[in-house]
Amino acid sequence: MENLKATDNQLLEFIAENQLWSLQENKLHREFVFSDFVTAFGFMAQAALIAERSNHHPEWFNVYKKVVVNLTTHEVGGISNKDFKLAKEMDKIADHIM
Repeated sequence: MENLKATDNQLLEFIAENQLWSLQENKLHREFVFSDFVTAFGFMAQAALIAERSNHHPEWFNVYKKVVVNLTTHEVGGISNKDFKLAKEMDKIADHIM
């Protein structure tokens, strides 16, 4: 269920299957590095549309060609299935434009 906090086993399984993501301060964390600022900003624009549709928004920032992403679900006080889904969608976008 999306609104339940992930178990330790679910977190370990996700990280094992998605090794570009890590756990930092009870959040899923990944740094995306693109070829330039325009590509990084394009990634953010595409990810923003998905985040808005799912009503689940990342904590992120952009410096030149790097986008740093942290995902957590505030209503459960940690990581949930919503974060796993958004992380996978972000990976798909990045894979397509990198």
